[in-house]
Amino acid sequence: MWHKGWRQEVWKELNCQWDIIVIGGGITGAGVFRRAVAEGYKTLLVEATDFAFGTSSRSSKLVHGGFRYLRNKQFDVTRESVREREWMLKEAKNLVTPLGFIMPYKDNRKTKNMFGVGVIMYDLLAPKWKHSHLSQKKVVKMCPQIESPDLKGAFLYYDAEMDDARLVQHIIREAVAAGGTALNYCKVEKLLRGQDGIVCGVVVNDLGASAQGELEVKASVVINATGPWSDDIRKEVNAPARLRRLRGSHLIFPHERMPLPHAVTLLNPRDNRAMFAIPWEGTTMIGTTDLDHQLPLAKGEPFATQAEIDYILDAGNAVFPSAHLKQDDVISSFSGLRPVINTGASDPGKESRAHLVWEEEGLITVTGGKLTTFRIMAEEALQKAASRLPHPPNLGERKRYFNPLPSFQAGGRVLASEFNYLLGRYGSETDDLLNAAGDDENQPIGNLPNLWSEIRWAARSGGVEHLDDLLLRRVRIGMLLPDGASSEMDRVRSIAQPELGWSDAQWKQEVKRYREIYEKSYSPAPKGFAE
Repeated sequence: MWHKGWRQEVWKELNCQWDIIVIGGGITGAGVFRRAVAEGYKTLLVEATDFAFGTSSRSSKLVHGGFRYLRNKQFDVTRESVREREWMLKEAKNLVTPLGFIMPYKDNRKTKNMFGVGVIMYDLLAPKWKHSHLSQKKVVKMCPQIESPDLKGAFLYYDAEMDDARLVQHIIREAVAAGGTALNYCKVEKLLRGQDGIVCGVVVNDLGASAQGELEVKASVVINATGPWSDDIRKEVNAPARLRRLRGSHLIFPHERMPLPHAVTLLNPRDNRAMFAIPWEGTTMIGTTDLDHQLPLAKGEPFATQAEIDYILDAGNAVFPSAHLKQDDVISSFSGLRPVINTGASDPGKESRAHLVWEEEGLITVTGGKLTTFRIMAEEALQKAASRLPHPPNLGERKRYFNPLPSFQAGGRVLASEFNYLLGRYGSETDDLLNAAGDDENQPIGNLPNLWSEIRWAARSGGVEHLDDLLLRRVRIGMLLPDGASSEMDRVRSIAQPELGWSDAQWKQEVKRYREIYEKSYSPAPKGFAE
C-alpha cells in the first residue's frame, strides 16, 4: 500500500477541496477517518508524527469496560465500554481477543462481597453472564504465583486485549484501501479561516524525509482528534484549556518470570489502587499508574519515573510474593498520556473517562473517552459536522470498521496459531506478507508471536519513516525484547535497510536516534527529563 515514493504522490494530491480533514492519527482519528470514508466523504487524515505515536501505542492494551470505574460510580462509561468491547470481539477477530481476569481477595469479607457484586454488575451491563468464583485451592492451581497465606479465593471475569498500535494501523490502512488519504509526519501548523471566520482548512508541514515544505489544504470540516494535544490545536480558535493530561506507566517482564494464564488484578499495598498484570505478546506487563503529567508535551515522549517503577514493583510483589520482582527483571517500560476532561477532581483516578465533542468557530474537537469507545466518539464527531457536509451521515446504519477476515489458508507456510495472529493484524494483506518473505523469515522472532516476515512487510509497505516507527509501533520488538532488541539489530538491518532504501549513513543515524528514544522513554530505567 505505502510503497516507495508514496508520500510524494500523496503530497501532490493534497491541494484540492476536501470534505473532511482529520487531525490526529491515534485511535479516535482513525475511527473518524474510517467512518467518514465509509460515508463517502473525501477525507484526509494527517498526523504530526507517526500513526499511533501518542496514547494509542501506550495504552494498557485492554479493550474493557473499566471494572474500577464501577467503584467511582461511572456506570454510563462502563456500560458503553463493555458493549463496545463485545462489538469489537465479534468484528475484530484475532486482533481483539478474550482475556480472563483473576481478581484475588484476602481475608476481608467486605472485599469479597464487593468484588462479587462488581462482577455481576459488570456482566449485566454487557449484557452477558461469564464470571465465576474460584476457591483458594483453585486459584493456586490455576496461577501458582498468587499463592499467599492471606489468600482466600478469587473471582474470574472476562474482558479483552489487543495490540493498540496495530489496531490503529489496521483501521487506517483499511480506510485508505477504501478510498481515504492518510499521511504521517504531516504537522498542522495553523488553521485556515474563511471570510466568515469559520475554520475551513489547515496549513500542513511535511516533516518526513521528503520534507516538501508547507501547504494550505482546504476542507468543509476540520476535526481535531489529537488526544493529549487537543488543547494545543484549540488555541488556534482562542479556546480555553479543558484537558487534564494523566500519565499511565507500565513495566514489561519476560513471560518466564510470570507465566500467567489470565490477567490478574493487583491492589497496590500503598493505596489499595487497582492495577493489572497482563499476559501480552509473549511477555507479562504490569500497570498502570495514574498521575498528573507536569512536563510540557514539547519536552519529549513521556516516561516512567523511578517513583512509578517502584510503585509498580510494589504492586507486583504484593500479589506475587514468590516472584521477588526487581527492576533488573524489567525488559522495558512505557508511559502514555490520557486526555481526560478536567473537572478538578483532587484524585486523578476519580476523573471521569467520558468523552466530549464540541465545536468552536467551526473546529470540531472530540476528546476524552477511552480506546474502547472510539467508534462512539467517531460517530458523534461526524454527527456534529453533519450540517457542513455534502450529505448527512447515515449513522443509523451499522457499518464495519474492520473488514471480515479473508479466507486465506496457511498452506503449510506457518503454524495455524501464527496464521491466525497475522490474519487479525494484517487482514487481506496476510497472504502478500507471507509470500514476500525471504528465506527463513516466516519464523518467530525468539519466543514472541511476531514473525521475521513482518519486519520486511512493515519496512516495504508500512509507511515507516524512522527506525522507531518500525520497532516500537509496527513490529514491537523494541519493547518486547531486552535492550530494545539490540541483539537482533543485525538481522533487522539485513531485512529492513534494503526495503527502506536507506544508505549505511542513514541507517547509523536512525540507530542513534532510536537508541536515544529507547533510553529516554522505553528502557527499564528511562532517563527522560527531570520533572
